[in-house]
Amino acid sequence: MRKAPWLLLVLVLLLGWLQYKFWFGVGSSGQVVALEQQVESQKRENAGLQERNDALAAEVEDLKSGESAVEERARSELGMIKPGEKFYRVVEPAAPTPVATSDEAGSDGDVEEPVP
Repeated sequence: MRKAPWLLLVLVLLLGWLQYKFWFGVGSSGQVVALEQQVESQKRENAGLQERNDALAAEVEDLKSGESAVEERARSELGMIKPGEKFYRVVEPAAPTPVATSDEAGSDGDVEEPVP
């Protein structure tokens, strides 16, 4: 009967140690949850990068196989035109510059005209 209290104490200590390892040790439940969140985040990032890679691969294939994609890129990025075409450049009017009033002009009262 003397062994029962010691055995009970050892079992309680063992249970306490196992609980500590479960909640706070290496591979604890908190670390598992954090790692699962990291895995989900990485999966989302990988999916976005895969979509980007697929789009780039499709663009490369389009550039290799068709002239229309090359022509479109030459027109938009390099500003090229075909022989016989006319190029029109549309320039938006600049915002009007404010003209200084006589109060802002200084002591002599001269007002500067804005330079276009």
